[in-house]
Amino acid sequence: MRLAPPAAEPPSGSLSQRLYAALREWIQQGSLPAASALPSSRRLAADLGIGRNTVLAAMDRLVAEGFVEARPGAGLFVASLALPEPSPLPGAPIQASRWHSRRGQRLLESCGEMEGSRDAFAPGVPALDLFPREAWQRLLRRHRHQASLDAFGYATSGGHHALKTALCDYLRLSRSVNCQPHQILITQGAQQGFELIARLLADPGDSVWVEDPGYAGAKACFNMAGLTPVPVPVDAQGMQPEALAPDSPPPRLIYVTPSHQYPCGVTMPVARRLALLDFARHHGALIIEDDYDSEFRYTTAPVASLQGLAGGGPVLYVGTFSKVLYPGLRLGYLVLPEALVDDFRRANARLHREGQYVSQSALADFIVEGHFSRHIARMRHCYRQRQACLREALAPAVEQGLELSAGQAGMHLVARLASLKQEQRLIERGRREGVTLSPLSGHYLAPDAMPGLVLGYAGSTPERIAEAGGWLARSWIDDRQHQPAG
Repeated sequence: MRLAPPAAEPPSGSLSQRLYAALREWIQQGSLPAASALPSSRRLAADLGIGRNTVLAAMDRLVAEGFVEARPGAGLFVASLALPEPSPLPGAPIQASRWHSRRGQRLLESCGEMEGSRDAFAPGVPALDLFPREAWQRLLRRHRHQASLDAFGYATSGGHHALKTALCDYLRLSRSVNCQPHQILITQGAQQGFELIARLLADPGDSVWVEDPGYAGAKACFNMAGLTPVPVPVDAQGMQPEALAPDSPPPRLIYVTPSHQYPCGVTMPVARRLALLDFARHHGALIIEDDYDSEFRYTTAPVASLQGLAGGGPVLYVGTFSKVLYPGLRLGYLVLPEALVDDFRRANARLHREGQYVSQSALADFIVEGHFSRHIARMRHCYRQRQACLREALAPAVEQGLELSAGQAGMHLVARLASLKQEQRLIERGRREGVTLSPLSGHYLAPDAMPGLVLGYAGSTPERIAEAGGWLARSWIDDRQHQPAG
């Protein structure tokens, strides 16, 4: 048997890796049939003009993976493998949807068009250019060097104690959250927190009240858990439960963003917060408080968290570092009622394991040493300027009737539009120009969705904001002039 040498110009890999890949492909395709003898390593090396050690390394890997078997005194032979039958239509594309579950199909339908973190108007993306990378890298190096073996293994404590202690102090001072360190569970982001809550505290078919419009990521978690999201209208004071029919059954869970409603940007006043707490207590419901960007307020003082007002009541507080540090960190947290602490810790350890203890310990020092508060103050100042830049860029359109949200807090503005048709026209125009726009209507569950655009500004430089905002203003004016009926 004489084998051709592997390609001289491979995409990647050492000569041994390329020889291994070529032999494996020939075996899988049947070019080297089962039970056929392979040449000796010396002969194969001579035939191919390569070193014998290179051949031996490739053969050893094929033996280890079961493609080739060694017979004492006889040499190497192709193993008998149950190879898949060739497709009757080798050129036909595979239809992935044939394998999707109904649950998976619902998830994919909810995804829509995902914005990239570098899009000019991407909502929820922080100012990555302002992150203090040198200080962060220094802390990471320190904690990698000092880490014990425990930091690299499995853990079941619910997160690094130093981080939970630092978080407890920070949340008490900044958000009036009332908790002890052991009530904090460190997660891999807010989404994991929503998933844990949905799995542990509700059964398939249970209802969960969600703001309408509201955060699609939370609704996706509830849908995947088999829950039934019930859209609750939002007014100038946030979630409006009284807008539901009087005979509506009480929910198992209530998901709310009271400090800065997403995406409308309104703040729930204390009176409505207390009424929502009273409703939850009376009906045995649990409130999920998503406090996703409460650090960024520009004109008004922050309102105390629902959790702080609850006095140990039925509130699970969800936080994330994605908005204040960077999304790739993948760290968030839950503040749990005392009665649920141990159950969530055990469930999280079983479903997701725990990890990133080096990053957690570095983050604890990042908070304790003051980097965190200084970074937030710097970003708050920056975001105020970037919002002003966006307003200036959109001013020509605003002068002709474009309505923008108040922008008293947060990382985005909402532009209200005349119709869903106008919303779609602007999105399609942006797609042609390479500008991704997030439709407000995509955040609704109810059929009477309001048209608009969710315009993130925090993650873009003033230059990009001015350019993209100017384009949007011109596009809106042009659309209004040529499509007067909407």
